[in-house]
Amino acid sequence: MKIAAIEPFVFYDESRSRKFFIVKVETDDGIVGLGEVGIGHWAGAICQALEHLGELCIGADPLATERLWQRMFRASFFPADRVYTCALSAIDIALWDIKGKALNLPVYRLLGGPVRDRVVCYPHNRASSIEATVASCRETSEQGWKFARFDVPIDMTEANEDGVVFEPRESIPRAVELLTKIRDAVGEQINLCIDVHTRLDTANAVALCKALEPFNMFFIEDPLRSENPGSYQTLRQQVSVPIAAGEQWSSKWGFREVIENETINFARIDLCIAGGLTEARKITHACETHFIDIVPHNPLGPVSAAAGVALCMASTNVGVQEMPRAPGSYAQDIFPKQLHFEDGYAWPREEPGLGVDFNEAEARKIAAPLNSWPPQLQRRDGAFNNW
Repeated sequence: MKIAAIEPFVFYDESRSRKFFIVKVETDDGIVGLGEVGIGHWAGAICQALEHLGELCIGADPLATERLWQRMFRASFFPADRVYTCALSAIDIALWDIKGKALNLPVYRLLGGPVRDRVVCYPHNRASSIEATVASCRETSEQGWKFARFDVPIDMTEANEDGVVFEPRESIPRAVELLTKIRDAVGEQINLCIDVHTRLDTANAVALCKALEPFNMFFIEDPLRSENPGSYQTLRQQVSVPIAAGEQWSSKWGFREVIENETINFARIDLCIAGGLTEARKITHACETHFIDIVPHNPLGPVSAAAGVALCMASTNVGVQEMPRAPGSYAQDIFPKQLHFEDGYAWPREEPGLGVDFNEAEARKIAAPLNSWPPQLQRRDGAFNNW
């Protein structure tokens, strides 16, 4: 069996508010695997990377995942950056899907088999106001989710043509107000996670973490920008709250320092950016040696979700799996078969591969532009701020 073709699909969901980037890998035996790309806004460049990496993959053995990973990451002499690791990740996930189908086993059984029966998940409770966020948290808790996860609040009323205004220091008391209202709404039994989204510098991150200590957070996510992992050492020395980070790191080397120094409590591995299942397993095992749990980053679609849950099913050091929406509750015309889901838990289908089906014809009907931008934030003086 050989790899015969690699094809990208960039399209909207049914609401046209979210963009999916799915990669299909075909073999000459007719087996098809699905992968997903982690940075849809860069789809133009990543499509070029897929075509380039295809020169290494077409005609190769799809079951030789480690060999292909090493070649895709290192064959250009310069290590792969995020554009190339996104392409590599999607191909790698698709190859694991093919491997499961070829060997007639679910992917999680190829990763070591189950260490749990199901995987606890958290939803997205992102909303445009404090009141709407509280209402979203109340709704998901009533639906059976055991977690709520939301962003550091932004004052959406202050905006201009260059973007919404975000003042880091002003966000801290707003976060305290938000947490107070959410705790009152959902009680102590719901685990709370707040995403800072790399919007703060170290001084304000310290202030936020200290202000949120009384709320018994499950974790505070991405309190700092990711370019310098060593900055987490400075933060860790000053705060005691659980810290989650890593969604922007693109290989094991990005995680190395924070794992070895134990400056984070949860590793936010994005399987669709950081090298697919092949690399995510290595990062997960490195975390295990330092008692760090993984929280796979998954703001994407059913293929990313299935890959993350497969990893969690076969890994002992798992905190929670990100799951923006309940599997099976969206895009069912495009992905007619998705993960099982009930009461805040997901688990794989007992069938070969990842257990996700893809309707290419429906996806083609709602093709999306390759290149796009996320929302823009700026400070009141006009300076750019991370979204």
